[in-house]
Amino acid sequence: MDRKNLDKLINEALTIEAEEAQKAGAVGFMARALTQATMPHKATPGNEFVRRNGCFTLVMMSPSHVALPYVSYPRLLFSWLTTEAVRTRSPVLEFAPTLSGFMYELGLIPAGGRWGTINRLRDQMKRLFSSTVSCSYEDAAQDAGENFRIAKKYRLWWDPKAPDQIPLWKSTVTLDPDFFKEIIDKPVPVDMRAIKALKRSPMALDIYCWLTYRMSYLHRPTEIPWPAMQLQFGADYAANAQGVINFKWNFLKHLHSVLVVYPEAKVEEGEQGLLLKPGFHYQWNQNVR
Repeated sequence: MDRKNLDKLINEALTIEAEEAQKAGAVGFMARALTQATMPHKATPGNEFVRRNGCFTLVMMSPSHVALPYVSYPRLLFSWLTTEAVRTRSPVLEFAPTLSGFMYELGLIPAGGRWGTINRLRDQMKRLFSSTVSCSYEDAAQDAGENFRIAKKYRLWWDPKAPDQIPLWKSTVTLDPDFFKEIIDKPVPVDMRAIKALKRSPMALDIYCWLTYRMSYLHRPTEIPWPAMQLQFGADYAANAQGVINFKWNFLKHLHSVLVVYPEAKVEEGEQGLLLKPGFHYQWNQNVR
């Protein structure tokens, strides 16, 4: 990480430390399933993506003509969807009146052009809202699964060429009932300022959301072997010793960024894996608005 980005992360970390997230009104939420296994980090061929975490398996699918969501944008969207659903207690979510307004909520700067943030966000929104998720848990004693679509329907009326213009109709997304229930029943609290600070890296976002969930119920030191961590976070690496080494190096690099904005997490490199130690437990109030 270059000095400029590190300094920016440190400044944002000091801001977070100075004012508790709940008091600042920055408490957000992430669906639990997406903290146990992650979405694609890069463009993925085909329309099915599989991620495993021990006995837990997450499969994301999308129509072949739409393709799978990837990188940071769908993660930012997921956090916004979950936070709004918990806040409003409604499956029908309204976006900001203007496209630029919504992008600022996600911590994005509107920019046009083929590769600008506007077109990239619109593309990833369509991919995410068209996707379905299948979660399963299987061991010697039990076999369970749950399937849900993310969105029942969505309406995006913004004009990408006029991101500051308010359209005639409101842009909305209606969450699938099963997905809405999953969010309401099992939300994982996150700090939206940390999410925005880490938005440049999908790996860092995944690590942060996973740590907030994992640390919430950790009661004894636990070391997770690097091969197991690779299955959850780094399926793109080779399934051999060198692949594990490469994954470990990349994971620790992004973990450093995460711990800058989440210093309460007691995490360190162990003898054979990542060592988690009990300590900070994030407290939240479901009545926060």
